[in-house]
Amino acid sequence: MRRSLFIAVVLVSALLAGCGQVGGKAAKLLASPTDGLYEKAKSMITEGKVVDARAALQQIITEHSDFKDIEQVEQDLYALNIKFLFSDIPAPQAVTHEVVLGDTLGKICRKYNVTMDLVKASNGLGSDVVRLGQRLRVWSGKFSIVVNKTQNTLMLKSDEDIFKVYNVSTGANASTPAGTFKITNKIENPVWYKQNAIIPPESPDNALGSRWMGLDKQGYGIHGTVQPDKIGQQITAGCVRMRNSDVEELYKIVPVGTQVLIQE
Repeated sequence: MRRSLFIAVVLVSALLAGCGQVGGKAAKLLASPTDGLYEKAKSMITEGKVVDARAALQQIITEHSDFKDIEQVEQDLYALNIKFLFSDIPAPQAVTHEVVLGDTLGKICRKYNVTMDLVKASNGLGSDVVRLGQRLRVWSGKFSIVVNKTQNTLMLKSDEDIFKVYNVSTGANASTPAGTFKITNKIENPVWYKQNAIIPPESPDNALGSRWMGLDKQGYGIHGTVQPDKIGQQITAGCVRMRNSDVEELYKIVPVGTQVLIQE
């Protein structure tokens, strides 16, 4: 009896092991070509092949929008886009500027309408000093911003390419104005001039967070927050509110004069 029971256990174990092998093979067979392309893209990211990885991720988004991991693909692409933007990798939307007599970093940035932060990061500059004959990678694509109040998102575009989509907070009771505006000023660690009070940058009560980008509509702008847990809600007095890490990233990218389209 015991011997029969032992044999039965062995047989069941063998069958289960076989089923596991068959299941593993079946799982591989069920993996879609899109799964394979995504795995390839992730391998290219690991290997530092930024351009090829961006192309593969973009292909998935364009041709396979119903892919089960499409949201993660989008996040991977956005992260790679920002890395690409701040790198020295050649790009169709970037030009090479050779420093000539009389050039300063500020003058070059004004010529191409780009931020100093972006040029410095793209070229590994540790200061604002540039040298005669130095060749600099300068982004020439035109940045713009699209805010969707219904979805509480902010889209960063370079020409027609979507570079990143951020989650934001917008105004309660539709108080964020719809229309086309421009960024007119940028302030690091802004003071909040609240009614009957002046709140310094270091105060935990400063609702503007770490950055301010004012619009050409008095009193409205894009800024950081001291309530990151409220991002994604319609709760502001009318401004567009971002996580501090996100607004600091955006601040480095978009220059004064950038168009901001706010949609219902």
